[in-house]
Amino acid sequence: METNYIFWVALVAYAIHILEEYTYDWKSWSQKVMKMDVEWSNFYVSSIIILFIGLACAEVGWAHPTFSLIFPSLMLVNALVFHILPYIRSNRKFSPGMLTAIFLFLPIGIKCFTMATAIGVFTKSLLIAAGGGILIMAFPVFMLKTKDMDFFKQ
Repeated sequence: METNYIFWVALVAYAIHILEEYTYDWKSWSQKVMKMDVEWSNFYVSSIIILFIGLACAEVGWAHPTFSLIFPSLMLVNALVFHILPYIRSNRKFSPGMLTAIFLFLPIGIKCFTMATAIGVFTKSLLIAAGGGILIMAFPVFMLKTKDMDFFKQ
């Protein structure tokens, strides 16, 4: 049975997630709750880049699982670090994107990793993919936190 479909499903889930974040004003929420200096332009650019990463991972599929599992990994990181934990820490203040994070990202991300173990993907590959997802999700935050430093100013 061909199982590459799961990466395409993950890509569609992420597109739906972006729609939820935009509709429920993730920008204002992230400024208030997460104290992030973010603008819609940051959101648009980051979202497009993540969708391109998802597209690349879906196209590669199980041919190179260390690479393709980066996308479900970043979905799981996004769900936990940017939606579920802030929701808990903010005394249950709704996080735009949390519905798709819980009902799409978690089950699809977990399914990708369980499929990987079922088809014999090495633990080392799973860990590298997880690290890649963490780094990709951390990079925009790092840039937001450092953009006003003298070193990065023109």
